[in-house]
Amino acid sequence: MTEALDPFATATSVRPLGDGSYVANLHPEWAVGDRPHGGYLLALLTRALGDITGLAPLAVSAQYLRPPRVGPVLIRTEILKAGKTVTAARAVLEQSGQACVDATITLGKSPEGEPVWADLPDMPVNPPSSAIDLGAGEARKYFSLAQVCDMRLDADTAEFLDGRTGPPRLRMWVKPREAQPDLLFGLVAGDLTVPVTLNLARFGWTPTVQLTALLRAAPANGWLRLAVDCRAVQGQWFDEDVTVVDSVGRLVCQARQLAIAP
Repeated sequence: MTEALDPFATATSVRPLGDGSYVANLHPEWAVGDRPHGGYLLALLTRALGDITGLAPLAVSAQYLRPPRVGPVLIRTEILKAGKTVTAARAVLEQSGQACVDATITLGKSPEGEPVWADLPDMPVNPPSSAIDLGAGEARKYFSLAQVCDMRLDADTAEFLDGRTGPPRLRMWVKPREAQPDLLFGLVAGDLTVPVTLNLARFGWTPTVQLTALLRAAPANGWLRLAVDCRAVQGQWFDEDVTVVDSVGRLVCQARQLAIAP
C-alpha cells in the first residue's frame, strides 16, 4: 500500500533537514482536542530514527515533558551507540523552541518466526457483535481517534458505560482505518486504550507522564487485540499495562505507562 493511500503513513511522515534533524506536521486527526495523541508522537520519533538507521524499533522509553499542539514540530536525533546487534538512539520532539517529548529508542532487527514460548491474553480474534464501536453514534464525540482508528470496546469489561464501577481492566480491538497495521501502528496501539480509570468512575484528562514500550513483531493484517490492565490507582497516579496481540496470535507490543489520574 502506498503512502498516499495510507492515512497513518501520511500523518507520521517526516522530512529530513540533512543534519540529523527532521520536520513534521502534527495532524489534527491524531489529536484529542488540539493535543496530539501520545502514541502517535512516539511513532513520529521512531520513524525519524528508522529513516536514519534503517533499523526496526525494539524498545521505546519516553518522557512527556509538555503537550505539543497540532502543527509543525522539529525532531532532533542523536545516535548514542551503533552496535552489531542493537543501536541506541535519542529523539526529541520540539515545538516553539521547547522540548515536548524526549525518547530513547533501541533499534535492531525485528524477530522472525514463531516464538518458543508465549503467555498471551485469551481474546477472540475479531470483536464480537456486542463490542461497542467507538466511532459510531454518541461515542464518536468522546473518542476522537475513532475517526482514524476502528476501535471496538468489549462491553463486558467497560462497566462504566452503564454507571457501574469495577476493576480497572478493559479489552479492546483496534486497527487503522483504510489501511493495515504496521509496526509503528502497533506502537500507537499500546497507547490507544480508553483510560482504565473510567471503570472507577474517575472521568477527565489522564495525561501520560512516562511510557515504555517493547515492540516484539510486525503485526499481521487484521484486528489488533488489546488487553489493558492496571496494578494500582493511588493518589494522583495510576499505571496502565497494554498487551497488543495481532490476528494470528503473535505478541506485537507491550506498553506500560505512568499517568495522572483524573
